[in-house]
Amino acid sequence: MGNAKTTSPQVTVEKDIKDSFSIRLLNKQMRDFQEPVRLKYHRILLIKNGSGIINIDEATYPVAGCEIFLLAKEQIFYFSQHHDVKGYELSFGDCFWEKTPASANNCKAVLFNNITENQHIPIPLSGYQEMDILFNTLLSEYNNEDYINKPDAMAAYLKIIMIKTANLNASLAKAYDNFEKQVYRQFLGLVQNQIHTSHDVSDFAAQLNISTRKLSDICKRNSNQGPKDIINLQIITEAKRALQFSTKPVKEIAFDLNFNSPEQFSHFFKKYTQFSPQLYRGDFVKIGMRLTGFDIP
Repeated sequence: MGNAKTTSPQVTVEKDIKDSFSIRLLNKQMRDFQEPVRLKYHRILLIKNGSGIINIDEATYPVAGCEIFLLAKEQIFYFSQHHDVKGYELSFGDCFWEKTPASANNCKAVLFNNITENQHIPIPLSGYQEMDILFNTLLSEYNNEDYINKPDAMAAYLKIIMIKTANLNASLAKAYDNFEKQVYRQFLGLVQNQIHTSHDVSDFAAQLNISTRKLSDICKRNSNQGPKDIINLQIITEAKRALQFSTKPVKEIAFDLNFNSPEQFSHFFKKYTQFSPQLYRGDFVKIGMRLTGFDIP
């Protein structure tokens, strides 16, 4: 019996939107978003509450509520495992955005030019009410009878929403950045103080109450190095210091640095310095004697 052939869901292209702008309530099951669709317009989803998964390109995000999802044109998205997603869906094209004052252009660039970094923006509970009022006001204006300057009025409301979203995103990023730097500095302190007793990334992550993956992400963003690289560099620093400024046997240094055997320590040291501990110590002594005026054969 042959294997069943599986096919990927067919991607459809988003339908045209009148005047390149629309806003609507999300207050039912998202049946019209169950199939992947390639967007023609930028989209802001303000989610009040709900559950399930939103798929955007190759990424997946659980829906929890009090959050914003930003989607740029040409992205592919759909909902899965969902029910009763409530909030607002706001869609706009570039030609509609041109109606907004030029002073707001930077907000759109900040949010949508680097869309993968701004795809998901959680909103503090205290800040959701303000966003809800703005979206509801724009929705009411959108549902009003047409008049000459109606597009300009809606563009003005859109500008305010974009400014508030950009400010919210910036404040969250700043708080996140400060938190990460604090965790990173705590990690460096733990490594320096505990290098003689632990070399295990998971030990340090547990003391910081974060996952090893989270610790890895924080270290890479702050130093472009993984936590294991930072630990190993500290081991080498301590080993060099002991070899240079003490007369301890290599065996004792190995055990002081929490290695199981001198052979394991020697292999580790040579991997990172290209020298065995004995050769490194011998060369350092020779260099020191040259500096003091002694001839070395």
